Amino acid sequence: MSQTDIADSLPPVLRDQPIERVTRDGVEYVVLGTAHVSRASVEAVQALLAHESFDAVAVELCDSRAQGMRDPDAFKQMDLFQVIRQGKAGMVAASLVLSSFQKRLAEQYGIEPGAEMKAGMEGAEQRHLPVWLVDREVGTTLRRAWHSVGFWQRFGLMGGLIASVFERQDIEESEIEKLKQGDMLESAFSEFATNSAPLYRALIAERDAYMAARLREQATQSGFGEGRRVLVVIGAGHLKGLCEQLRTQQGDPAAEAATLAAAPPKSRWPKWIAIGLVLAVFAAIGFAFHRNAALGTAALRDWVLYTGGFSAIGAIIAGAHPLSVIAAFIAGPIKPFRPGIPSGGISAMVEAWVRRPRVADFETLRDDIGHWRGWWRNRVARTLLNFFLVCLGTIIGEYTAGIHIFKSLF
Repeated sequence: MSQTDIADSLPPVLRDQPIERVTRDGVEYVVLGTAHVSRASVEAVQALLAHESFDAVAVELCDSRAQGMRDPDAFKQMDLFQVIRQGKAGMVAASLVLSSFQKRLAEQYGIEPGAEMKAGMEGAEQRHLPVWLVDREVGTTLRRAWHSVGFWQRFGLMGGLIASVFERQDIEESEIEKLKQGDMLESAFSEFATNSAPLYRALIAERDAYMAARLREQATQSGFGEGRRVLVVIGAGHLKGLCEQLRTQQGDPAAEAATLAAAPPKSRWPKWIAIGLVLAVFAAIGFAFHRNAALGTAALRDWVLYTGGFSAIGAIIAGAHPLSVIAAFIAGPIKPFRPGIPSGGISAMVEAWVRRPRVADFETLRDDIGHWRGWWRNRVARTLLNFFLVCLGTIIGEYTAGIHIFKSLF
């Protein structure tokens, strides 16, 4: 049966949907492109499952996102101390920002974010079909995206995330449905790639390749061969790239997936620049003591006051408890002597200990971070904010102290 005949045989709800059919190693993959906040996408998933028979259903979800979808209250069990101690505060904050933006869209149309993915999982379970989670872990994707761009581009990326939360303008549902038109998506992503090819690669192209590898890997592990069929539910932005990868990808799929799932190597030059700055400042302080004790004492005082002062200012802006402010002031000057433990982490842990987040804070977290006042009202959000602002204050303090000390010597 030709593609045209297949399309004509589909029920009306599916005829305008972006659907591709790719056969690889005897397995037919029916790939449905969806908009992540769309009633029509949910109906399309349900109709396709009812109209055709499948041996498995694959969805564009990773384990953590699927768990969050099945149990929306799971994040309430988050151990804030462990998040800060393990250096995951940035990833948690970015994930919350993204979910808040998606939630805002969902509230406009009365449909939960990712409802079409949930419909795919529920439809598979009702038919006793295996569910394949084929997307890369969201934390890995965010880390690879963050490390793929330069220092200044990171500010733009962070600003875009923050703006997406506080933007109040409604988006027309017709515009969301237009996201399924392949030509519009290709044009949009081509422009995106031109502006930031590394970011496009991390957010889109790598995941296309990863999901294609995971589909092939799952088919092999399940013993799928000639005549088996898999429904693949993915965002429409991945439709073209995923299908192309399914047709052309070579090599061992498990090895390909493992390579793309690896955490990015940490960039060394920012660390060496920071170390070099601190060494230069302490060399200057040592030189000041060599010239005379009073000058050295003044230089050391400037280091403590500027690094501790700006760190404390960051905590104050975050609305931190006085003990957290004191912790920030103490942690700022001694940061070079405890590498790997940011000053913001120490202050944030004190904040989380003094003002332990309540159950209500976790329950309202996603709603609170959608409004700028909520970052100061919610204890979980305020602790994360304290972490970032104290870290930023320490960095500003180090540079300010360095400039002031060198000026006093020359």
